[in-house]
Amino acid sequence: MDAREKKQMLLDSRYLRMTQIWAENSYCRRRQVGALLVKDKMIISDGYNGTPSGFENVCEEEGQDRSKPYVLHAEANAITKVARSNNSSDGATLYVTTSPCMECSKLIIQAGINRVVFGEYYRMHDGVDLLCRAGIEVIHLWQRDGEYQPVTLTSDNSESHYQEVEKFLATRK
Repeated sequence: MDAREKKQMLLDSRYLRMTQIWAENSYCRRRQVGALLVKDKMIISDGYNGTPSGFENVCEEEGQDRSKPYVLHAEANAITKVARSNNSSDGATLYVTTSPCMECSKLIIQAGINRVVFGEYYRMHDGVDLLCRAGIEVIHLWQRDGEYQPVTLTSDNSESHYQEVEKFLATRK
């Protein structure tokens, strides 16, 4: 890894840690997810999963372990927030604690975001596959043995990397 790549990984790891802190703003009990949109080394938007503005801050159905249908994902919140501002997400990097789902991946593509960095996989990884297919640079920056390890995902290696992560996590249980 050359000096430029090391510097980028350092920035990526810092922004990713910031998404973890930002996720703490979520009232969701099942999973707290944070997202940051960064362009030219400036944070232009942020988001966390939760209910739309003006709704009660209760994400899960009462007595059930599932989210209410109107709960917004962190990525969707960050993208819609930047859409209401004077900033443009075109060419930005999205940092998110958890890999994007299929619906958020469609928004990412349409918003012109050209790079996505995430820390852990969502229960389904079809959103990552769609981003790779669209030519968006997707980086899984995962902590393994106490160090961040960046893996650039492509249509060719996405499935095998997902399986590798699953095996690794299974050994840690």
